[in-house]
Amino acid sequence: MSASDPKLISGNANRELAKTIAKRMSMHRGMKVGLVDARVERFNDQEIFVEVYENVRGEDMFIVQPTSKPANDNLMELLIIADALRRSSAARITAVIPYFGYARQDRRTKARTPISAKLVANLIAEGGVERVLTMDLHAAQIQGFFDIPVDNLYASPIFALDILHQFEGKVDDVMVISPDVGGVARARELATRIGAPLAIVDKRREKPGEVAEMTVIGNVEGKRCLIVDDMCDTAGTLCKAAEVLLEHGATEVHAYITHGVMSGPAVERVTKSVMKSLVLTDTIEPTEAVKNCPNIRIVPTAPMFAQAILNIWNGTSVSSLFETETLVPIYEGLYPNGMWGR
Repeated sequence: MSASDPKLISGNANRELAKTIAKRMSMHRGMKVGLVDARVERFNDQEIFVEVYENVRGEDMFIVQPTSKPANDNLMELLIIADALRRSSAARITAVIPYFGYARQDRRTKARTPISAKLVANLIAEGGVERVLTMDLHAAQIQGFFDIPVDNLYASPIFALDILHQFEGKVDDVMVISPDVGGVARARELATRIGAPLAIVDKRREKPGEVAEMTVIGNVEGKRCLIVDDMCDTAGTLCKAAEVLLEHGATEVHAYITHGVMSGPAVERVTKSVMKSLVLTDTIEPTEAVKNCPNIRIVPTAPMFAQAILNIWNGTSVSSLFETETLVPIYEGLYPNGMWGR
């Protein structure tokens, strides 16, 4: 265990999540954990300036900062906060990045293109960060881009609790859907947790951003279909997949997505779509439009992140959080115990 208590500091990307994590850590430990007093501001030319008002010498510091929209600003905030802490003699700096931006650029898809995810990983490590805690990386191999330890949490255990709660007594009719072949492993993991079958929506693109044709692999007739994916950007593919599933005999369609990027016309599309509900986590701070959308629901990740931070701090297993027995007590307030005997 570290000699000092864990301390949290936050940029401007998702302060609400950072505050909730601090509150949950206080509940777990029985003593108050707050955010370190600091200011993260911009000069008139939009240069970012950070000043930490508290002594952090020898402290175990955790920076809570997703690199969501505006991705470049939030990434620079993270790097500059890390530099401020390193120059203030913090003992260890862990970057808690609930949503890791640039993750989609994890390989060269054509000639003369970058692998930006690797570049960002280098920047974070060079900035003085010694460990990264994130959730549902777009591709698991991004962990290998870092030369420092990376703990990649999964939203599927939280989604499993939510599904068993929302569809109590109806789980036998549920079918988990992967919206593409690349997401099969993620969908299968959730399907195994809730004891449901799996189907795939295979899509072919004529050009980037446009889906030409969708084929359902598996029999979805008479099923409540749950589409599972790591992120929802403009929601075009998601809404189209929901329509195709209903055309193939599904009774209703819901979606469980970890990162609600929700750019452009996404909220409008979801509102008008045939989906009964879209469940997002709060890794990216939801906009007012997302909060007010009648068929979007937010599930919290703070309980899992709080426990993961405490486990990193005291040197215990982070992967234990993937086990239902460990997660149920953490989420007991949201999903009352007693229904997980399945």
